[in-house]
Amino acid sequence: MSTTMYPTESIYNLIPREEVKIEKPPRYMSKFRAQVKHEKMLNKPTNKTMGQVKVDLPSPEKYLLKHSKEPKLPEKQPFSYLDYETFKKPQIPAKDFVKTNAFENIMAVPKKPQPIYADTKTGDKQLLENSGLLPKYIKKKDFGKTPEYLQHRTEEVRRAQDEYDSFVKEHMRQGTMKQLSEDERNNILQGLKMNWGELHHQYQGLSVVTDTTPKKYRKERLELEMKQLERDIDLIERYKTIFIANKLTHDTSFL
Repeated sequence: MSTTMYPTESIYNLIPREEVKIEKPPRYMSKFRAQVKHEKMLNKPTNKTMGQVKVDLPSPEKYLLKHSKEPKLPEKQPFSYLDYETFKKPQIPAKDFVKTNAFENIMAVPKKPQPIYADTKTGDKQLLENSGLLPKYIKKKDFGKTPEYLQHRTEEVRRAQDEYDSFVKEHMRQGTMKQLSEDERNNILQGLKMNWGELHHQYQGLSVVTDTTPKKYRKERLELEMKQLERDIDLIERYKTIFIANKLTHDTSFL
């Protein structure tokens, strides 16, 4: 049985097709090719890995002598004694250093040991001066005194308070300002708290899901109004004395 494989019969194979030849583009050749090859040949030494091109032959007269490559000892020099004066030690000074040193040590004041303390059961020692156990700061000249920058700051605050008090007294004398009484202050404070409670009751009745734009806007409006009331309540509770301007002049409050 023949093992030759033939293509599947098709009517398209009945008409012979022209063989399409794929033409490759011309190979790129640099215009500097000849110049580069010339420069390479100029810079390339001949027989670079094989030594010099020409080596001078050794002369027959300079043949290798016996023991010529052995190390040579220096030439022998005549022996002579060195000058004694160059190695002579200096004379002993007249001062007796032993007695002087002993006298200085006897008359010297002994150094005081640095105070230390042991902070562990094994006897680890630390300097007592840097431990904070010595009362060295109370011995300073300015200990217990108010710093100068705090005195200046207190003076500035007092001067500003005096100017504000004089400003308020002048406006009260002219009738442009008045001071809220304790009853008026309490009534305003109670009214603000009642308004906050009503808004809080409305806020708690809102829907949990804010899926529509009106619900979202209403929730944001209630939150803003409650925050404003909280700021007003905090302001009135913080200050006991409150001055307000008359309606005929200004609508401004002075705390």
